[in-house]
Amino acid sequence: MAEANEVKRQGAYDVYDYVFSLEEQLAGLQTERQMASARLTQLQLDLERTRKELNELKLPPLMVGTVSEVLPENNAIVKHSNGMEFLVKGVVGIEGELEAGKRVAMNQRSLTITKVLPDNKDWRVNAMEIIEKPKVTFSQIGGLEDEIRELEEAVILPLTQPESFEKLGIEPPNGVLLHGAPGTGKTLLAKAVANRTNSTFISLSGSELVRKYIGEGAKLVRDLFQLAAEKKPAIIFIDEIDSVGTHRFATANGDREVQRTMMQLLSEMDGFHEVKGVKVIAATNRLDMLDPALLRPGRFDRVIEVRLPAKEARGKIFAIHTSKMALEGDVALSELSQLAEGFSGADIKNTCMEAGIFALRKGKQSIGLAEFNEAILKVKRQPAALNDDSRARDRMLA
Repeated sequence: MAEANEVKRQGAYDVYDYVFSLEEQLAGLQTERQMASARLTQLQLDLERTRKELNELKLPPLMVGTVSEVLPENNAIVKHSNGMEFLVKGVVGIEGELEAGKRVAMNQRSLTITKVLPDNKDWRVNAMEIIEKPKVTFSQIGGLEDEIRELEEAVILPLTQPESFEKLGIEPPNGVLLHGAPGTGKTLLAKAVANRTNSTFISLSGSELVRKYIGEGAKLVRDLFQLAAEKKPAIIFIDEIDSVGTHRFATANGDREVQRTMMQLLSEMDGFHEVKGVKVIAATNRLDMLDPALLRPGRFDRVIEVRLPAKEARGKIFAIHTSKMALEGDVALSELSQLAEGFSGADIKNTCMEAGIFALRKGKQSIGLAEFNEAILKVKRQPAALNDDSRARDRMLA
């Protein structure tokens, strides 16, 4: 009897195990079914997207035109690149986007405006923008206290404290022109201004505005100021502006294109549309070559001469560049500044570098007065960037 009960109990356990195993299999199948369903949904979405892309590839390309005039009831007159003008209608939803001068895309068959395109900006302009703030500060510039003060008044205060000028009821200076001998620190001053104002710094050389084809340089100038307006507060720094801002004469076609570019620059700096928060700083070594229209008030309100440093200023520049150098006790900055008479800031920086190289050549661990004397003689023997007459004149003015 006991054995029969044991058999029955064992059979009940077997049935229970069998049912439990079936339930586990069922749960596993349900999970697989859910995963398969999710996979099917994803494949259907991929199929729909692929069909949509295939249909778009089969569509003919859209025509591009420029809106000449916006008319009532979502109509517009659009000028095609071939010079022909068409009266076209826009699709529903773009009524508020249509403006004269905007580029639009049109269907080839019906010429219906399907979308408004973004403004066409020259890629070279975007490449001119320096995203990272310049690391140069005014503390790294020696002997230019007067020039720094004028830049603070003309550029930094209008960008950081515009309300001060509004309270006084005066207009801040529009642009600043830095002129002087090469290597005196004009570019360093512009970078330090951008650092102080936390502004977008857009740097270019004047020669980059000189283009080959008619109208290309003027368009580059327009795009340049448009980028500055979008990124304001912004500083546009034009180095060697004499390459595009020379005197206007009746000359060959190539020079006429340069003059067109300069006239566009004049228009942007003092045109009908005033853009606040954008300042222009330019630099040149040849002030005598610039057109008078570029120098008049309203364009470059402040013309700042950056002269060759005097003895005291040369000592400050030496102190800046030797602050991290291992100097021997016989090095006196006052004596170095006396020996470096007529040197620019760039010459002094080069002198410090050459003195370090002389010490390295001798296997020394520090730099002495002998190395600086050799470096000064070497820099003096190098071809001067300025002719002797100009350097003598600057030395007299200093």
